[in-house]
Amino acid sequence: MRSINQMISLKGRRALITGSNGHLGQHLAITIAELGGDLVLVDRPGSINEQLYTDLKNNFDIRVEFIECDLEDAKKRQELILKVSNDKQPLNIVINNAAFVGTSELKGWASSFEEQSIETWRRAIEVNLTSVFDLSKGFSGKIRDSKFGSIINMGSTYGVIGPDYSLYAETEMGNPAAYAASKGGLIQLTRWLATTLGPNIRVNAISPGGIFREQPKEFVRRYTERTPLKRMATEEDLKGATAFLATELSSYVTGQNLLVDGGWTTW
Repeated sequence: MRSINQMISLKGRRALITGSNGHLGQHLAITIAELGGDLVLVDRPGSINEQLYTDLKNNFDIRVEFIECDLEDAKKRQELILKVSNDKQPLNIVINNAAFVGTSELKGWASSFEEQSIETWRRAIEVNLTSVFDLSKGFSGKIRDSKFGSIINMGSTYGVIGPDYSLYAETEMGNPAAYAASKGGLIQLTRWLATTLGPNIRVNAISPGGIFREQPKEFVRRYTERTPLKRMATEEDLKGATAFLATELSSYVTGQNLLVDGGWTTW
């Protein structure tokens, strides 16, 4: 019988993480590193986080590679797939973390439904859903060959439930249709991939609740009051779920959407 320490170890395995330089991506990378896994970090051109790269190299006995890729560009995605597929290292885990989240300044995004644009819709669907399909398909052969395969898709509570607009009152924040639709599609794609890529590759999703990132005080207060655990999430709250789904602790788990939301969707 294997011990928990044996089941949770990623020594000798390698994980590719998209959106690796963002707030959440950095914590996901550190999680894999703490478990002994090698890393391929993927993010937009010009966005390399030198401090993260240095910290990972200095603090963990692992291999770390950074690859620039604009996931909104299908041609660039294919270049990424070819580069990783043709190298001699294994690929056991893919964490599809990159997301098009926009900003309140982006025209046609965090605005009224009537003002949301087809352009931002298409951009969000391309990054949040189409790129996940593309990378999962492109890497499936290499993951299968490496054994112990796991694909983890980062969803959202807004892929499961509709928005409560009272949270956003008197703020510049919004809840774009494209974000919700792309995350809902991603969760269903997770189920489809699980039945298609099994038994050699497990596919699961993690859907975080709202993560605290200096949002307006009124939004934070309203969100906290509506959450059973009475706080917003932190990036650290996602580390345990990631460790579980990336390792053999979840060897009989596939096709699931793990909600890490402080109970938000329980009401």
